[in-house]
Amino acid sequence: MTSTNATRLATGDVLDVRIEKVAHGGHFIARHGGAVIFVRHAIPGERVRITITSTGSSFNRADVIEVLEASPDRVIAPCSFAHSSGCGGCDFQHISPTRQRQLKADVITEQFSRIASMDVVVNVEEVAEPLHWRTRLIATTNREGNLGFFAARSHTVIPIDDCLIAVASMKMNEIAARKWKPDVRVEVSVSSNKERTIALSPISGEGKARLTEGHQIMHEEVKGKTLEVSQNSFWQSHTSAPTVLTQAVLDFAQLVEGDHVLDLYGGVGLFTSSMVELIGPSGRIDLLEGSKSATADAMRNFANNPNVKIHLGDVAKLLPRLTNADVIVLDPPREGAGKIVVTEVARLQPRAIVYVSCDPASLARDTAYLKAHGYSLSTLRAFDLFPMTHHIECVALYLPD
Repeated sequence: MTSTNATRLATGDVLDVRIEKVAHGGHFIARHGGAVIFVRHAIPGERVRITITSTGSSFNRADVIEVLEASPDRVIAPCSFAHSSGCGGCDFQHISPTRQRQLKADVITEQFSRIASMDVVVNVEEVAEPLHWRTRLIATTNREGNLGFFAARSHTVIPIDDCLIAVASMKMNEIAARKWKPDVRVEVSVSSNKERTIALSPISGEGKARLTEGHQIMHEEVKGKTLEVSQNSFWQSHTSAPTVLTQAVLDFAQLVEGDHVLDLYGGVGLFTSSMVELIGPSGRIDLLEGSKSATADAMRNFANNPNVKIHLGDVAKLLPRLTNADVIVLDPPREGAGKIVVTEVARLQPRAIVYVSCDPASLARDTAYLKAHGYSLSTLRAFDLFPMTHHIECVALYLPD
């Protein structure tokens, strides 16, 4: 298939281009005869030789096959699988960690400018070393039973012998050396207490993961609290993320005794575990979560806290039942909270809204919604909790106008 741009491109074409800037999603923009090209494994300012990997009516995709003029920020990827025909996970390994963070800041700025019509300047904060940080990952086996990860924009499994961003206690080299059942997802988790679980599930369909190693419930230590987290409940993947994000939320929320707090998309209760002490016995927390597994964990985690109420269900449907809140904390999935939830949040007129986001585009969109309802962005922090990848975690504070 060929594109309908001014210059018609076809899959397999080889071009020499100059890279302009980073784009949301781990790509870099180049142009050729009026055609827009999203390029992987590039850096702004470089002149590179690329091959077109797919075409479309509005943009094309390509990958670098040769660097003609390298950026001073280009480095040798530490992982032997981080290249154009390799694993699709770590799309920034060819870039120095400092420049990675600068590029992520550029993406946040661009998304807020384009979607929310706001000028936002933010520093993406370094959290830890860029390798050996991931405590949860999903690998896949091929038809021969070899463990690996999908190539970029592909269902092709690239077999691996280790994963350098996984924490050492995961022992991915040992896991990768095993012979597995063909065509299954392998979900590996390691807790802060070095507990390890492995669960298998079908690649396709909605089959439930079956635990093959470890216990169904793990234990995570955060700021002096122990939380139970089931194998199929969400938990932050960076080893430092629970503490870093919790502290950022607390700094923004400025809770006082007696506060009524809503913890939306609250999961197993990461933020609630630290907030409950600050509000005291006279305060209360309503935790809203759609996952049955996570709410079951939360009910156990706060069984001795009568002022914490756990609500299972769609946040958008649960919120209309609530009538007030002093502070609202929300940590929605990648697609963000959306217009309905934002409208309900603003209706409750909290004195502060703290929004944790793993996607700057949905955060910018919801920022515009909040502004329309009388809440302006006061402070924004960004954390490099996904080093070697294009992903970013932000925490934003909104205050009433």
